[in-house]
Amino acid sequence: MSSEEIIQKQLDAYNNRVGNNTKKMKIRSLIILCSLLYSLTACENSAKKVIDYNKYHSEIILAEELISQEKYEEALIRYEKLFNEYDFIFLRDYKIASQISFLIGEKEKGLIYVKKAISNGWELIHLKEQKFLSKNLLDSDWDTIEKQYEELRNQFLNKIDSTLKNRVHSMFEKDQKIAYEAYIIEDEQGQEQFITENFPKHSEEQLVNLLEIIEINGYPGELLIGNDFWVSTILSHHNSQGTQYVKKDTLYDFIKPKLIQFLNEGYISPYEIALAEDWKKAVTSEWNESSYGYLNPPNTSTISQINKTRKAIGLRTVALRNKLIDIEAKTGMNFYLPDWVDGKIKIEEK
Repeated sequence: MSSEEIIQKQLDAYNNRVGNNTKKMKIRSLIILCSLLYSLTACENSAKKVIDYNKYHSEIILAEELISQEKYEEALIRYEKLFNEYDFIFLRDYKIASQISFLIGEKEKGLIYVKKAISNGWELIHLKEQKFLSKNLLDSDWDTIEKQYEELRNQFLNKIDSTLKNRVHSMFEKDQKIAYEAYIIEDEQGQEQFITENFPKHSEEQLVNLLEIIEINGYPGELLIGNDFWVSTILSHHNSQGTQYVKKDTLYDFIKPKLIQFLNEGYISPYEIALAEDWKKAVTSEWNESSYGYLNPPNTSTISQINKTRKAIGLRTVALRNKLIDIEAKTGMNFYLPDWVDGKIKIEEK
């Protein structure tokens, strides 16, 4: 009997005992299901080699430190070493390696990384919008890229789970629809009432659905579906429903340890965790605190702790982010930093 069959048997037995008449019972039932599935899959996979993406993100930060010091050749060496050590590379890192290659005159190498980025999901329309690369590519280079694009794109499509991608995209669209319905209500009191009456039920169903996906497939991020913001947006909306709701919520707290696990395994990027967590901290503190310094600006008394929490999930310090923005301005490169803050993160006086 497979793991899934064992789990379903346990779920059926549980539902027969307690009934399935309320949303709360359904959520408890699925949590029990997912916890058991997690235990079984952990046993099945215990012999597999675990790739540590904590080291991956630490190495990226070291490369970014070199970029901030304008030591571009040394930075590229670090990227290349990382590319040789890991099977899955986040798209952002191929994009940056390609730009550095062009900057230091390594055009052939730059073209290689552009093609690797395409095979990891970089769409031609977005590639052509990349101003730095456009300055370094000739018409003949574009002709070559366009001729190879379909083959490279198919490599990407063959790596991801298209069925799962469609399922998660449908969840994202549902989230956007209800968020837009709230957004267009001009009366603030009416908007709050709409959110209170409609969003909790919707959001809890979304997270229960996500929980099922996580336990069966893993976190549906860039590695599995080629997208790194659909689920983080859903989680952020869940954590932004209002102080009282978020303080009482237990679903996100149940999912969070699993997010950390999948961060370590390369399924999820540090940015996705930071966004959802910053929303939770901002809302529960009534916009007085910040975990990562995105939604609420850090100040001189909190910056040290914020940098510690950033380091814990593989994010660069605020100071390094700000240096990279200076390098962007100087060179024209794009480091694809989170745009939740426009430009530098300012550190305010206490």
